[in-house]
Amino acid sequence: MAITLTEAAASRVRNFLESRGQGVGVRLGVKTSGCSGLAYVLEFVDELEDDDEVFENRGVKVIIDRKSLAYLDGTELDYGKEGLNEGFKFNNPNVKDECGCGESFKV
Repeated sequence: MAITLTEAAASRVRNFLESRGQGVGVRLGVKTSGCSGLAYVLEFVDELEDDDEVFENRGVKVIIDRKSLAYLDGTELDYGKEGLNEGFKFNNPNVKDECGCGESFKV
């Protein structure tokens, strides 16, 4: 099982953590939401929880709860800018379908 980051995503996470002045890494997860069933969650972590799995890639700790790992295994987190929009993108090989707006997915 593995989660990876592109260099652009790792750099952005490191910059966010430095700006915050605290944090051990970034949490990736899923929640029930949207028209396709699941939505991604991304948040910064100050303390680890008992059911957390920790991966380290490109100098960044990626924290995932065991339930979400089943949906995110093999995912690559990317970061990019397109025109005026910028943000993180989940390249998830487990996705079978996405809603039209791109906010939720199904595995």
